[in-house]
Amino acid sequence: MSTLRNTADPKCFNLGFDWPFQLRQDDFRLAMQDVYDFFHDVNAHLTSKGLQRLDDMLRPAIMSGVLSDMLTSSLATHARVLVENKYFNGHPDLLVQGVYPNNSVKSGTEGVEIKTTRKKGGAVDTHGARAQWMCVFVYTVDTQSEPASSRKPMTFTEVYLGRVEIDDFRRNPRGELGTRTATLHADGIKKLRESWIYKV
Repeated sequence: MSTLRNTADPKCFNLGFDWPFQLRQDDFRLAMQDVYDFFHDVNAHLTSKGLQRLDDMLRPAIMSGVLSDMLTSSLATHARVLVENKYFNGHPDLLVQGVYPNNSVKSGTEGVEIKTTRKKGGAVDTHGARAQWMCVFVYTVDTQSEPASSRKPMTFTEVYLGRVEIDDFRRNPRGELGTRTATLHADGIKKLRESWIYKV
């Protein structure tokens, strides 16, 4: 079964982007490459045993969670001033180092929230409307091509990093068992899309 190694393309970055928090293009390129290399290594091992690729095993929600955690960790490794939020499930995922005690806060403002989605354009549900720096990675997973050995590796196709405000969100209706969520409304998502940093 094919286990192609993907590569983050330097030519796909927005060269005119005004980076916040002393972030750099290479921080994102290396973070994406770390994820690509991990999936390549794991999938090579799995397929050598006759098993499915990790991409094919994971349900979409779990895949997005795994990718968000991996990207958060890798960006914290490469970034100059951002570190992982040590508060379990705290917000945002990446904090400006030294602003909060022990780099841990339940709900802070100084940092970047990391989201991943398969939705083209970067529309993603959040647990609530917040004024924040939001980073959204859009990715594709090929689970349809046959034979399975010809499937393309997971690919990041878009990355957005922008400042959004509470008024940029719409509140989503909540079902009987659902948790209330918020999503950027039309003008809000347009605002985020203007702050693109990577497009394939």
